[in-house]
Amino acid sequence: METDASTPSSAAPLTYTVTGSSIAGGPAQVHTAGETVILDASWGAAPSELPGPAHLLAAALAACLLKNLARANDLLSFQYERAEVQVTARRQDVPPKFTEFVYRLRLVTNEPQRRLDLLQRNLEGYGTVYNTLAATCDVHGTIVVIASSQAH
Repeated sequence: METDASTPSSAAPLTYTVTGSSIAGGPAQVHTAGETVILDASWGAAPSELPGPAHLLAAALAACLLKNLARANDLLSFQYERAEVQVTARRQDVPPKFTEFVYRLRLVTNEPQRRLDLLQRNLEGYGTVYNTLAATCDVHGTIVVIASSQAH
């Protein structure tokens, strides 16, 4: 979010810890923030219905966008009734890496276009996951507005 000169620009870094485990031939799991997420960490097998590492990375971007939307609600008084985000990640095999993340954020709001533009600048400028991914590949997206009166 946009800050003023009284906001410290370099606070101590935060630390996040995740532990993971797996059994040969079975699913894996990661534990963090008191929750367990079961995931597919198999190699050479048919895809399972469990999320894999790529899904979790796309989910991290979706969570980042939604958290920054909540932050905008608090810091910028950006008003919305509901939000839904879809993230599409594209990767290549050689060399193995992600090449693009595209998001589509659907908002039920009556905010004017100038405020939507401010929101998008903040989403794309102040998200930790967003900025980390954008440093290594193309990250971009759109905000689609559904007027509050049309939401029902």
